[in-house]
Amino acid sequence: MTSFMLPHEVHGDGAHKVFAVHGWFADRAAYAAVLPDLDRASFTYALVDLRGYGTAKEAAGAFGTAEAAADLVELADRLGWERFSVIGHSMGGAIAQRLLALAPERLRRIVGVSPVPASGLSLPAEQWELFADAAHRPANRRAIIDITTGGRRPAAWLDRMVARSLGHSDPRAFRTWLDSWAAEDFHTEVTGSPVPALAVVGALDPALSAALMRETWLNWYPRGELRELPAAGHYAMDETPLELIRAVEDFLRAEDIPA
Repeated sequence: MTSFMLPHEVHGDGAHKVFAVHGWFADRAAYAAVLPDLDRASFTYALVDLRGYGTAKEAAGAFGTAEAAADLVELADRLGWERFSVIGHSMGGAIAQRLLALAPERLRRIVGVSPVPASGLSLPAEQWELFADAAHRPANRRAIIDITTGGRRPAAWLDRMVARSLGHSDPRAFRTWLDSWAAEDFHTEVTGSPVPALAVVGALDPALSAALMRETWLNWYPRGELRELPAAGHYAMDETPLELIRAVEDFLRAEDIPA
């Protein structure tokens, strides 16, 4: 066992254990808007800070999805969780899929909220520059958030999201994470996984869309499901928290059917 443990906070005391993993722009506070209305009697949620974020902002690491999956397994061991589910937003969705390769026998279900596919996300040169420079350019972070929420969110919210992102991420780690979630392709390692897998996407997100999930997620996972939230973009936790909770918890509490 290594000396590093992902910082985390636990909510609820239900029998079904669930990790909630944030995306590229945020630490575990990404789930703040959904916390008041989670079913804490049925589920125990552990919200984590990945290396380079939040209270793990100064942690050393490779800052990649494979390392993060290993960190989650180690945390599960420390918490005494033999089996668990994982919710991952965006980059966190890629981490959830890494667990399908690393520890499939430990997983009950996975949920990707606007998940990056296990094949990565191909970005044209101009978009890659926008994303890569977001590590040190707040305006780039704001533009990315605005684009991926359909250009429909108020300026104050965009500014708050950028401020939270800047305050809770290390620029070097932030930049390195991009190379992992966008450029690494491990889909052949997880194709055919029998673990039930739900992808929840926002209709206003032009990048991680329902169409992309049909080409990737639903093609790879025999027990894959897709749910599109009409009023959400890339940040369903903030944009449509109640609709997201209903979709995710209905899926998590569904009876397991033998594969």
